[in-house]
Amino acid sequence: MSSLFPTYDRWQIEPDVAKGSWLTSKDGMKYLDYTSGIGVLNLGHCHEKVKTAVEKQLASFWHTSNMFENSMQEKTASLITEASGLGSVFFCNSGAEANEAAIKLARKVSGKNKIITCIQSFHGRTFATMAATGQEKVKVGFGKMLEEFHYIPFNDTDALVNSVDANTAAIMIEIVQGEGGIHKIEQEFLDAIKTVSEKFGILLIIDEIQTGIGRTGKPFAFQHYQVDPDIITIAKGLGNGLPIGAMVGKKELAQDFGPGSHGSTFGGNPVSIAAAEATIQEVFKDDFLLEVVEKGNYLFNQLNDKLKDIENVKEIRGLGLMIGIELVNASQPILLELQKQGILVLTAGPNVIRLLPPLTTNQNELDICIEKIANVIGSKQPV
Repeated sequence: MSSLFPTYDRWQIEPDVAKGSWLTSKDGMKYLDYTSGIGVLNLGHCHEKVKTAVEKQLASFWHTSNMFENSMQEKTASLITEASGLGSVFFCNSGAEANEAAIKLARKVSGKNKIITCIQSFHGRTFATMAATGQEKVKVGFGKMLEEFHYIPFNDTDALVNSVDANTAAIMIEIVQGEGGIHKIEQEFLDAIKTVSEKFGILLIIDEIQTGIGRTGKPFAFQHYQVDPDIITIAKGLGNGLPIGAMVGKKELAQDFGPGSHGSTFGGNPVSIAAAEATIQEVFKDDFLLEVVEKGNYLFNQLNDKLKDIENVKEIRGLGLMIGIELVNASQPILLELQKQGILVLTAGPNVIRLLPPLTTNQNELDICIEKIANVIGSKQPV
């Protein structure tokens, strides 16, 4: 009998060792891991430069607190602000914590309460971020939600215009809805957000938890569009497997987040910061990001070509190395069959297969994945 809460519907796979794009289980099965720890391992398992940075920091000290000066945090923050065009960084431990910080900051800066998010969004499982999430299934059993959140359909400009008012503090969006099925935002929707934000003095928060740190071929996914966020949130790929998140905001917002306004015991932990700096130094290179774009285009185009005549496939969507395959039938049986054939993927809702390969994956690995997916989906036609 397990001593753990049954919080997770775990796969019947226990990892033993992992390197790059590959994971070997304790029973000796070798898997091509295109989950990346749910979008975390952007440099793959056990990346040497991240490992070296972590080991070096472990030999010095593991933790002090945020009462001390921290040049490592300063350096990593400067790399993030340089890449994002924003001015100030608050380090925390996870994506949910980053979004909590963003919600608090938006309310404090504006003095207003209402925050607009999108249906099928996902922003976390803490109480405020659960309330912000536009999916009822994550809220079941937890009683009355915070009432300050208002939900509109993704990319619906009319609903947006009809929802904002003088009490709206912020609009909180994802550039690609990851948990919501791999749906991309439209420029027209972003333009409408800009218009209403200027009219009512509304802050724009972009949740880059899953899309940030090179996943889409840019440092941050918002950089594919004409948009000027006030705040972005990042986590997942930031530490390549070590727990770290960050809220990043415009410099003029920093004055409202002074001592006592927020905090984190472990946020910006020296070991996690070492991993984050090493990760960013690799991912934010222009040639690295260009390769992500090329790999993403190859994967997207090959999947479209191989799956175009399969009745079970409705649509293929994505940006960079973040791909969704929408099916007619349920996605879970496909996921389980792919596991039997040595391919690890994710779902994004009941009918979408989600691919989040390490950004370091190579063409041979992409071809293996494409072939297996085509064979498995092709063998399971709609009934």
